[in-house]
Amino acid sequence: MTRYRSQEREQVRSIRDRLLASEPIIQLGIRNARTGEIIRMASAAGYDVIWIDLEHASLSIDCAAALAATAMDLGMGAWVRVPEREYGVIGRLLDCGASGIIVPKVETAAAARDAADACRFPPRGQRSALAMLPHHGFARMPATELTTRANDDVLLQVLIESRLGIENIADIAAVDGVDILGIGTNDLTADYGCPGEVRNPAILDACAKVAAAARAAGKLAVIGGVADAGHWRELLDMGFAPLVFAGIDTDMLAGVINQRADEWRAHMADA
Repeated sequence: MTRYRSQEREQVRSIRDRLLASEPIIQLGIRNARTGEIIRMASAAGYDVIWIDLEHASLSIDCAAALAATAMDLGMGAWVRVPEREYGVIGRLLDCGASGIIVPKVETAAAARDAADACRFPPRGQRSALAMLPHHGFARMPATELTTRANDDVLLQVLIESRLGIENIADIAAVDGVDILGIGTNDLTADYGCPGEVRNPAILDACAKVAAAARAAGKLAVIGGVADAGHWRELLDMGFAPLVFAGIDTDMLAGVINQRADEWRAHMADA
């Protein structure tokens, strides 16, 4: 009898279940780091999820796959934000160990269906079939079991980042295979003509619409780009799940670089 482990299956489900139960999940974005050390640091610090940014970075698919595999081995969620409208890369990332896909600027139900189809095997999607997956230790199993388990395990987050996406939010939320509705506040505020104004009434109204659509469809709603803890708690009260975007490695590194320089300038001034 073939034996196989499914650590990633259990981890992905626990992330979904914890969010549904309003338990905080802390995630770290990766845009600059290229090796597994960053994943091990995040794991040691208690992060639950890493997400790898292929939309705004020069990271290769090979590098993203290696980072995702390290996260999987450490029992962390391994999500990848793919470049806009590049659905063809999704299957390759999932085949290599990613457990979640983040698709930017989804504005219509048709675009959401394209993303969902790329994430799941037939009959729920159009992902290309294969015989083994790293999530199960590359063990062989009946094709029906493999595809069913893989379809159940993957998480698809579609990012709502425009006025058009807000207008179509109910139809997007209703698409089978969309698990999470995410708001990218930087792009959303820019599209609304109020860059960075996360408390603008129009933006708060848009957030309420996303939360309501997710609730009506039985999906999760999450939000990124919110630095103020008080504002974040207000969004939780609105119905958003507690997926905490603690930061991205480029911002963290830049912050520490500036901090160290300021500290040494102060030391030298006192000398």
